Amino acid sequence: MRIVNHPILDFPPQKEIHFTFDGKQITAYEGDTIASALHAAGIRVLSHSQRLHHARGFFCAIGKCSSCIMEVDGVPNVKTCLVPVKEGMIVQSQTGWGKLPDHYCQTDHQRKEFPIKQTDVAIVGAGPAGLSAAIYAARQGAKVLVMDENHLIGGQLIKQTHMFFGSKEHYARTRGIDIGKKLVEQCQGHDVEILTNCSVIGYFHPQQLAAIKDDHLFQVDAKKVIIATGASENMLTFVGNDLPGVYGAGAIQTLMNVYGVIPAKRVLMVGAGNIGVIVSYQLLQAGVEVAAVVEALPTISAYQVHASKLVRCGVPILTSHTIQRAYGNNRVEGATIVQLDEKWQEISGNERDVEVDTICLSVGLNPASEILSQAGCRMIYIPELGGHVAWHDENMETTVKGIYVAGDVAGIEEASSAMLEGRMAGIAAAESLKGSSDEIQGLKKEVRKGLKSLREGPFGEKTRIGEKKMQEASL
Repeated sequence: MRIVNHPILDFPPQKEIHFTFDGKQITAYEGDTIASALHAAGIRVLSHSQRLHHARGFFCAIGKCSSCIMEVDGVPNVKTCLVPVKEGMIVQSQTGWGKLPDHYCQTDHQRKEFPIKQTDVAIVGAGPAGLSAAIYAARQGAKVLVMDENHLIGGQLIKQTHMFFGSKEHYARTRGIDIGKKLVEQCQGHDVEILTNCSVIGYFHPQQLAAIKDDHLFQVDAKKVIIATGASENMLTFVGNDLPGVYGAGAIQTLMNVYGVIPAKRVLMVGAGNIGVIVSYQLLQAGVEVAAVVEALPTISAYQVHASKLVRCGVPILTSHTIQRAYGNNRVEGATIVQLDEKWQEISGNERDVEVDTICLSVGLNPASEILSQAGCRMIYIPELGGHVAWHDENMETTVKGIYVAGDVAGIEEASSAMLEGRMAGIAAAESLKGSSDEIQGLKKEVRKGLKSLREGPFGEKTRIGEKKMQEASL
């Protein structure tokens, strides 16, 4: 179940690694995560629900859900979508809460002193927003520490094979996978340290973070903090939505475009926004059949250029349709779709079964703002920005002085906007430390101009409404 031929990506043979899963030997490739290797081996059931013991499978691939948690080398509750495979690993399905090995629980009942890393600017998240913030803060002379819980740098960019729109400044006609590499290169030569496999688990006033890397806890003392944690996939309510084979669009992209794993044979895509339509086309590029794209709205919200590619390939896009249920025995074997009327009600008698082995959900994103809530930032519910977001000013600073936001955690938009917001947060954080200058004011003016340009037109209307609500909330 590996991709052999791809029109854009190259997946050369990698070193084989062997580990066991529930006593069975699994062959993986170097660079795989445990969950992606299991999927490549045809294993869809990764865990079971706590109360009803229903089968659970891959869903988000970014450590935001609990569907893939397992016991790894005796340690329970491991997010196997984030942990790279190692030779000889012992992986086991987990039932219930799990129990730590005895040696993890032994303490001397004395307060331990943890290592402390000091920096000017600490950034949580190494995606397009976090990396852009690091570049621009460091260019102004700040010492920067970037932390990300994934083992790869670039966030969503590492899986985006399509070319970006806009101007040269916004990386027009450059694929997301290449933009990520460019951002990492721009960090080099500056005082920027990037820690992968590093989870930030808490915020403590003032500007103190607790983080874990490679099972070691340490403290980060920063003068300024930028939160660029991105977003997580929304779930959709329908019968059978917990079956293995119901994936978020980002998980599908991760399997295909990062690990070279064929995610399915035949897919039903739910949602005809940009992500849903782009991922549908990427599925075709990977040799996967797309049965249809269903969209509850009467019109699609994706760029026409992306939708046209699907239509030319013979993929039907059914507007005013939704999924009614998924069915199958411990995994998706099909779905029932139904037409909706102008009041969003199902039209009886219009149900239709579609034989698929995977259902891909592209129904929006939710800002990953938990740490902002913990830090005491003022949170506002703005539907147009994706849900609960931290109030922030034009410099991306929240109500807690010294904490800035950037990217999807500040409001769901495209990656181009995330990079500009990251630039603003990085510039503003450095300005508050190093003082202002004509250069800094010029850079901020340039960023604001770029954001305004990206948010013009019908596709930027939701963001404009959301930003207006943000401004009104400050009154």
